[in-house]
Amino acid sequence: MLCKLAWGNVRRAGRDYLVYLITLALGVTVFYAFNTISEQAASAGLSKEIGDVIGSITSGLTVFLAAVMGFLMVYANNFIMKRRKQQFGLYQVLGMGRGQVALVMTLETAIVSLGALAIGLACGIGLSQLMTFFTASLFRTQIASFHFFVSAGAALFTVECLIVIFLVTLVFNLRVVAKAKVIDLMGARRSNETVAVRNPWVSAALFVVGCVLVGVAYERLLRDGIPVMMDSQEEMSRFYITTALVVMGTILLFFGLSGFLLKALQAAHSLWWRGLNMFTLRQLAARVNTVSMSMAVISMILFLALTSVTTGMSMANVMSEGVERGTPADYTTQVAYHSPTAIRELQKSEQDAGLEAGTSTEGLASTTRPVDVLDAATRQAQRSDGSPVNLAAIAGTSVQVDVYDAAPAAGEQPLVSTAEFARAAGKTLPQAINTGDDRDSAMGIMSESTYNHYLAFRGKEGVSLGADGYLVTSDSGPSVDGIYNAALAAGHEVTLGGRTLRPARTTVDEDASTFVNMAIGNNKGTLVVPDEVLASLNLPVQYSYLLVDYPAGSDASAIDKKFGNAANYGTVTDAAGQDVGSFGMGSTRIGIYESTDSANGLISYLSIYVGFVLVVACGAILTIQQLSGVADAQPNYRLLAELGTDATSLRRSLLAQQAVFFAFPLVVALAHSAVALKVIVNIVETLGSLTIGGTVGLTCAIFVMCYGGYFLLTYALGAGMLRESVRSR
Repeated sequence: MLCKLAWGNVRRAGRDYLVYLITLALGVTVFYAFNTISEQAASAGLSKEIGDVIGSITSGLTVFLAAVMGFLMVYANNFIMKRRKQQFGLYQVLGMGRGQVALVMTLETAIVSLGALAIGLACGIGLSQLMTFFTASLFRTQIASFHFFVSAGAALFTVECLIVIFLVTLVFNLRVVAKAKVIDLMGARRSNETVAVRNPWVSAALFVVGCVLVGVAYERLLRDGIPVMMDSQEEMSRFYITTALVVMGTILLFFGLSGFLLKALQAAHSLWWRGLNMFTLRQLAARVNTVSMSMAVISMILFLALTSVTTGMSMANVMSEGVERGTPADYTTQVAYHSPTAIRELQKSEQDAGLEAGTSTEGLASTTRPVDVLDAATRQAQRSDGSPVNLAAIAGTSVQVDVYDAAPAAGEQPLVSTAEFARAAGKTLPQAINTGDDRDSAMGIMSESTYNHYLAFRGKEGVSLGADGYLVTSDSGPSVDGIYNAALAAGHEVTLGGRTLRPARTTVDEDASTFVNMAIGNNKGTLVVPDEVLASLNLPVQYSYLLVDYPAGSDASAIDKKFGNAANYGTVTDAAGQDVGSFGMGSTRIGIYESTDSANGLISYLSIYVGFVLVVACGAILTIQQLSGVADAQPNYRLLAELGTDATSLRRSLLAQQAVFFAFPLVVALAHSAVALKVIVNIVETLGSLTIGGTVGLTCAIFVMCYGGYFLLTYALGAGMLRESVRSR
């Protein structure tokens, strides 16, 4: 009997459950499709290792998204429950116990959830087949052997997530019925919305305070930026305070808006008395008050979705744009030398700790004479399994690029730094490298002859600096290179060893500034000076880069496999046997391309996943809220129709209300995102050139498809309810 009653309720209340059903079905579809990446990997040409890594990350992310969607759906489901309270009260009046009412509610929720599961899995299985091609496109691979597949593991995991959402929703629904009195349930539809803050001046004050808090948060974020390394407790504390300010400000902004909106609009007499504006604005004021908290939450969720998608796709864009410029040779490696400053700091740490001198620095030394990297690598190169590698036999042509530390052996401050160029250009250093210390932005120094050898290796024309010229190399993108270009164009002079040097070029050549294979910019700034100037400075060596091209006509892929991409060289010693530095990890051009494609695919995959699910959740909440509001206002629409109001005016009023509720959270989210992305883009641009237009376009397309789709669905369903209420008068 109860099962039959529950089934009849679901059929009769189909419109109430439609959006809930659609949203759950979309969630199931997306959860299943994105969690089949392990099965997609084989067909899409991905390695099993990459598929497993992405699958593991996606699973963890799905749990988080399921929790977010579950609690947001619970919040929105309260509006559905309000419409059902009178019905549940009537059941109790007719003799049903609360346990039986709870069982009916459980059965209804289970029926809708099972329907969503069936529809979602069917759609997910179809979508996962199409996503195989999408995945191959993201990871830039070829479809190896496409075949139809069904993932039992993804289906089971999706069912588990749906069960969690079902249980959480059910607990909150049962709590409503268990605590409510019969008289409250029976009179639920007759209860009016109440404005929590009746005094318009208090509302105005809350609104202003909210705007001020948000403004202060914006100013702090633009000033302090986002902690990049997350290793400074002070920076993290400032960031947490900024986050708290923007959250609290957003809540107060929407909460204060609810009471102030009506009075503010009443003051605009020409707008207030036009058409149905008085009715529309009263409806808005009452509804904004009720849903102010949810609108604030939705706004923050939309902000998170916008920022995560745009940031992720921007990172992928930077790596895609920079990978060709960032791979100047078939194979590169580097030696990082011990700096005098680092050795002194280690010695000071020994003294502070009461250790015997030389405990951690014994054998370490800085040097002004670079080692022969090709010879050292040939003697020390090993594959990951420990077998030796004859690098000299593999190399066709090679070049060594030696970069010297701008900090003299006897001093702390560098002779030249990026901060110096920023001051000369009247610009501010990007937040990612802005520490306020010239030492932390010290530039490297390279000889003219070394740079010309590098240019010859790259097949480029050499440079001539003359007796007093210099130029700057950098591949750190427009946020850093723009500083150098402005200072060079202004004729900034650099003094080294008593010699005043002037710019030989007015711009940085990014294409001739990369000395090691890497997808993102690695050279924050290196000064190229005449050989005699560098020789007179007696500077310690900072880095030596070795660039190797394989013999012409050889199979680079076969050499990579034979050579072993993960070669471990260990420490580097000079002729006296002192430990002067250590080798970095070698990297091949092919390896960088493959790792970049994998990273880009992973970032794009997860960004789209997160953005889509969050936008769907927000759209569903707003839709359910608005449909509940239309249902509550049906007597009002019926009365207006009886007084002679035409259907077109009623639909316009409905459209205006729903447009405001969908637009307000989005506008606030866009404002938050604009400020956050300004900071994020500034950081990302230090890694390479960034073209954000396409990224923003893709993000907008996702929002138009999801958020705009829910708005159209809301208006269509609401207009249908309005027609029914008018016809039944």
